[in-house]
Amino acid sequence: MSSSRRKDILLVALGGNALIQKGQTGTIEEQFDNLKVPIRQIARLSRTFRVLITHGNGPQVGNLLMQQECCPSVPKLPLEILVAQTQGQLGYMIETSLDSALMDLGIQSEQRIVSLLSYVVVDESDPAFNEPSKPIGPVYTDIEARHLSYPVRKTAKGYRRVVVSPKPITIVEKREIRALIDRDFIVICCGGGGIPVVREGRSFAGVDAVIDKDLASAALAKEAGADIFLIATDVPGAALQYGTSEQRFLRQMTVSEAQTYCEHGHFPPGSMLPKIEAACQFISAGGKRSVITSILDIEAAVAGKAGTEIRPD
Repeated sequence: MSSSRRKDILLVALGGNALIQKGQTGTIEEQFDNLKVPIRQIARLSRTFRVLITHGNGPQVGNLLMQQECCPSVPKLPLEILVAQTQGQLGYMIETSLDSALMDLGIQSEQRIVSLLSYVVVDESDPAFNEPSKPIGPVYTDIEARHLSYPVRKTAKGYRRVVVSPKPITIVEKREIRALIDRDFIVICCGGGGIPVVREGRSFAGVDAVIDKDLASAALAKEAGADIFLIATDVPGAALQYGTSEQRFLRQMTVSEAQTYCEHGHFPPGSMLPKIEAACQFISAGGKRSVITSILDIEAAVAGKAGTEIRPD
């Protein structure tokens, strides 16, 4: 048995702001520069944890969709293909950034990294297929949203395009992922929530949908046996009365308290709500720790000094 088997497993779910921050255009140079902050922290944490990394892809898929609209002579690609494309793109960017960070720490030879294309099974009878709900792509103003040809929804950040988003059931490559982390690989997987597929007999078929990254990450955290499930985003944690003069960030809450806050509308859909749901699902399934924190505070949150921690009742 390798020494890596004695390490706890840490799953870090990086939000889209890990690559593109508010007000940026999203150039490759900006994205690589933004990755330095979370990736350097993850590199340091890899000395004491077996690490899984998942990531969002909303801005990247949104850009690909807009590019398709701007060039009607090129055949359009379905969402599951665009998700697969961005898994490769962002996996490459995260992997190379992590390799550089490990080299700076002098532990590059001790850590191996792999980016894995990941399928996530959904139910073809999921009611979500009847109503687009998942925000992707850029933020629009009220006036801009009125002239778009696709459905939009108002989120905490503004109007965004929404697409079909069924619930994840299971990660197809869960056994391979667990085998890799047991051999001390840092695994980058389930990018953008994974490539959505449905079962057709003994095989799978892709569907035109996008899976929420946080919910897919919660499913992976459970199936891979993660000890800590950390969701890194652009705010310090979950807050009551967010965006008002009475805003109050929470350091911890139980699953029942979180559900009550959700029922009272404290956590808006398309931003904090799926993160709260994902954290609660992981803890309710027997997970040890789940934290929602800022990209800046990943290490502090793992140490219990930052973020909002979801606890069992």
